[in-house]
Amino acid sequence: MNKNKPISSMTTPRFADVATFFRLPINKNLKDLDYCISGVPWDGGTTNRPGARHGPREVRNSSSLIRLYHPVSLKSPYDNFDIADIGDCPVNPVDLQDSLAKIKEFYGNVVTSKTIPLSIGGDHLISLPILRALAKDGPVGLFQFDSHSDTWDSYFGGYKYTHGTPFRRAIEENLINPKKYVMLGIRGSLYDPDDMKWAKEQGVTIITIDEYYKIGFEKSMKIVKDVLGDSPSYLTFDIDGIDPTHAPGTGTPEVGGFNVREAQLIIRELNQVNFIGADVVEVSPPFDVNNMTSLVGATIAFEILCTMTRTN
Repeated sequence: MNKNKPISSMTTPRFADVATFFRLPINKNLKDLDYCISGVPWDGGTTNRPGARHGPREVRNSSSLIRLYHPVSLKSPYDNFDIADIGDCPVNPVDLQDSLAKIKEFYGNVVTSKTIPLSIGGDHLISLPILRALAKDGPVGLFQFDSHSDTWDSYFGGYKYTHGTPFRRAIEENLINPKKYVMLGIRGSLYDPDDMKWAKEQGVTIITIDEYYKIGFEKSMKIVKDVLGDSPSYLTFDIDGIDPTHAPGTGTPEVGGFNVREAQLIIRELNQVNFIGADVVEVSPPFDVNNMTSLVGATIAFEILCTMTRTN
């Protein structure tokens, strides 16, 4: 029988007790767990609006509203798997490279334990050290829900490590197989007409928001699943892929995006993909309105958990 179950709001009010992801117990003994949820409270790669370092705490708070069972499948990931909140990854808010090293080491221990991680950020640069840990035996596939490609080369005169560069670095470091890499939802104004050129030259599949609405949900999802196949893959969900009318609390909002319902359906459609880890990033509570974005982040995290455990 699984030891880790969320506290029920039928017995303890949602506003009571210590906040954890989905009201799960804190359990840092990875050998006990099949899946783990952790916060990465760091935004040292942010280039504009900061605050994503506060994302894990507020997503924890909002996740108290998420019940145990998926509304479509009527299944719960907690019935079949041991899942717990393992706390926050160590970070250094004044040293970017030290933070990248700490995050890689933390997730290296997760990988060694054969526990599958779901991470709550934090800005999008946290995906790079997580991938450094997860892809230690070879490149993995990637599904990226996002409004930006995050494959720019550098910022501010050659600086290589920002939340706009993680997946360029990951391809260069052979952490991602670019031919098993799909971006979905890309939109917004560009720095240059050739902003997407490098990623396309590597073989990355890019489905812009305009292309998605032109070809439709079913064809778009077929492309995603055909590209990823049965490869071990990582799911990265930037909250700015959601339109800012639904998720205003983020560092780089882009109008004209998906609504939350569409995002849920997209994640549910991927429940046969071999995901070896996932993250939800760029929730910035200081720019949020009535905790809307934190609740969206928590809801999406639950959908991802159900997708990874195939209980959605």
